Amino acid sequence: MSIAPAELAVGDFYYEALGGGKFRSTIHAQGAWNDIEQHMAPASGIMADCLLRHEPRTDMRMARISYEILGLIPGGEFTVTTSTLRPGRTIELIQAELNAGGRTAIRAAAWRLAISDTSDVAAIEDKNMPGPDECKPWDGASIWPGGYIRSLEMRIAEGHRAGSGKVWVRTRHPLTEEGNSPDVARLIGLVDTANGIAARVPPGRNSYAFPNVDLQIHMYREPGGDWLGLDNEVSFGTDGIGLTSTVLHDLDGPFGRSEQILTLRKS
Repeated sequence: MSIAPAELAVGDFYYEALGGGKFRSTIHAQGAWNDIEQHMAPASGIMADCLLRHEPRTDMRMARISYEILGLIPGGEFTVTTSTLRPGRTIELIQAELNAGGRTAIRAAAWRLAISDTSDVAAIEDKNMPGPDECKPWDGASIWPGGYIRSLEMRIAEGHRAGSGKVWVRTRHPLTEEGNSPDVARLIGLVDTANGIAARVPPGRNSYAFPNVDLQIHMYREPGGDWLGLDNEVSFGTDGIGLTSTVLHDLDGPFGRSEQILTLRKS
C-alpha cells in the first residue's frame, strides 16, 4: 500500500480537522516502522481528544484509556467514531474507533470515574525523575526515522542504557490546526514514544523489530503542561514477547503509568 503525498495534510500540526470526526494526517504524524503509516503516539492523542469531547461531564475524568492496535495505521484521511459502552452515574466506559482504508486500525476504551476530594488520604509511591532542566538534549531522530520523531524535542537523564531510561518529550505542534486540545490529550499523544527511548536492541536490519500491539494508560492524577516525562524499563522474554513499562510524569511529578506489550521479530 502506498500513500500519495496529496493525501497528507500540509501544516505545522499533526492533523487537519475535516469535520464530522474526519481528519487528515500530516508528515509530523508519520510512523517510525513504516513511512506510509501513522505513528501510534499522535494517533492515540487525537483519539483521546475525541473521547474527551464525547458527552463531556464536569463531575468525571478519564482515569484509564486502553488502545488495541489492530494493524497498520495508514497515513492520510481517517475517521474517529465515539460511543458510550456503559453509561453510569459515577462510572462510565466510552469507546473510540479509528477507521482508515476501509477497516478499523485502532480501538480505544476509556473509563471515566467520578471525581471527589480525597486529599486527606492522597499518597503516591512512584518516584520523581530529574526534571527537563536537569537533563541533556537528545536527538531521537538519530536512532529512529519518521516525521513524528523529528517533530519532538527530547531530553535525556543520566544513567540511560539499553532497556532502561528517563526521557522528557514535548512538541511544538498542536494535535490539530485548531490548537484547542486539552493538555491531557496532547500528553497522551506522546506516551507511545516510550517504546523507543531505551530500546534493548537498535532498530534496523539484522536486528529485531519490537512493535507494540497495545497501549494501556492509567492516570491517578490528571496531568498538565507540555512536557511528558517517561521513566521506563523494557523487558524481552525468551519466546518472542516483550513489555515496555513506564512511569509517566509532568512537571509536577508522577501522574500514572503505561504498559505496552511487544511482538519481537527478527528483521
